[in-house]
Amino acid sequence: MNTKEKHYINRSGWLRAGVLGANDGILSTASIIIGVVAASSTREPVIIAGVAGLVAGALSMAAGEYVSVSSQTDIEKSDLEREQQELIDTPKEELVELAKIYEERGLTPETALEVAIQLTAHNALEAHARDELGITEMTEAQPLQAALSSGVAFTVGGFLPVLVAFLAPLKYMEYIEYVFAIIFLAILGLVSARAGGARKLKAVLRITFWGTLAMGITALIGHLFNINIA
Repeated sequence: MNTKEKHYINRSGWLRAGVLGANDGILSTASIIIGVVAASSTREPVIIAGVAGLVAGALSMAAGEYVSVSSQTDIEKSDLEREQQELIDTPKEELVELAKIYEERGLTPETALEVAIQLTAHNALEAHARDELGITEMTEAQPLQAALSSGVAFTVGGFLPVLVAFLAPLKYMEYIEYVFAIIFLAILGLVSARAGGARKLKAVLRITFWGTLAMGITALIGHLFNINIA
């Protein structure tokens, strides 16, 4: 019985942006809240700081992701245009170059040349894009998708620490924020590992370790300044 193999590389674009956005949303918003509550005697400044950090972070994350991935798209388009022109100007040299790639991957010179000839006849640009440049439809950059994934994920991730700040007693908020942030990060690690087919324990340990470090440093800064925000 034939079964279709399950691969996860096609999820790499939106998954990377989504995980990064949610991780930053949880971590940065929780860190801001922990830092402010360490130097505050009332709840209002904590909530304001958390919401401001959430909104600014989500917009910044989406914009940054869009610009970054758009730059990657521009590079890919430029490479493809250059490759298309080379196929027009020097088709024989490009055919030899493609055959050489297949030969380096283990094919005999004769087989490599035959494969190159057939793929060139089918779609020369597609063959060079895939095997020379490493560009395929599966890995092609999608700026809008990445921006939306990142921005929405940051908003969802950042909303959780803000919700905790609304509900937690001010006296223990610093510790409650940390505990819940670690729980949220651990859940995110599990979800991302499952979606990407990676090892769950490794993903959870990695994300909670760096989360603990970031929030610990932020809380320390708040205590060191020891400025009472009324």
